[in-house]
Order: sequence, then structure tokens, then C-alpha cells
Amino acid sequence: MAKRSIGLPGVEPPEAECDDPNCPFHGRLPVRGMTMEGIVVSDKMKKTVVVQYEYLKYDRKYKRYEKKRRKIHAHNPPCLNARVGDRVKIAETRPIAKTVSFVVVQILERRSS
Repeated sequence: MAKRSIGLPGVEPPEAECDDPNCPFHGRLPVRGMTMEGIVVSDKMKKTVVVQYEYLKYDRKYKRYEKKRRKIHAHNPPCLNARVGDRVKIAETRPIAKTVSFVVVQILERRSS
């Protein structure tokens, strides 16, 4: 199958090939909407990872920011194969499953083992 560009600046298709229909590079899954970076905290599900990302929320009463964290389920294509501890970039897609509406598009940093 041919690799295709997904339209995100700075995101190149991976060298590995896969035959996953829900892969944005080798399948037919379009990406749209939000992109964010986070750390993979679980990879126990089949082709799915849990990504935790941090963000700042402004508290009007105390006039300062507080750190918050959120966990998001994201589809993990076999050509990328993200593992626990990896820093990844995820992008929003159409709903793939009940809780999965994001897909891993790039591995920014591998966990050193």
C-alpha cells in the first residue's frame, strides 16, 4: 500500500508498512481537529493505548493556573507501535470505538530501556 501525507505539518509517514484500515498513513482514516502531545501510560489493549497529557487551567478566584491531567484512549497503528513511556503526538479522528476518537500519528521520543 502507498504511504500518504495526513496534512499535519512536521509529521512524516513511518518507514514501516501496515495493513490496518484505521491507520492514517496506510489506511483510509482521515484526521481532523485537535492535536496534542502526551505520554503513553498503558498499552494493554489490542491496537489501543492510553495517553496522559497535562494542561493548565486558570482559576479565576485565586488568579493563577493549576496543572491538570487527562487520559485519552488512542488507536495505535502497527506501523508506529507505541509502548509505555513513549512521548507521542495524537490527532483527533472520527469515532473508532466507544471511547476511541484519537490516533497516534508520531512518536516524539522513545522510552530508553
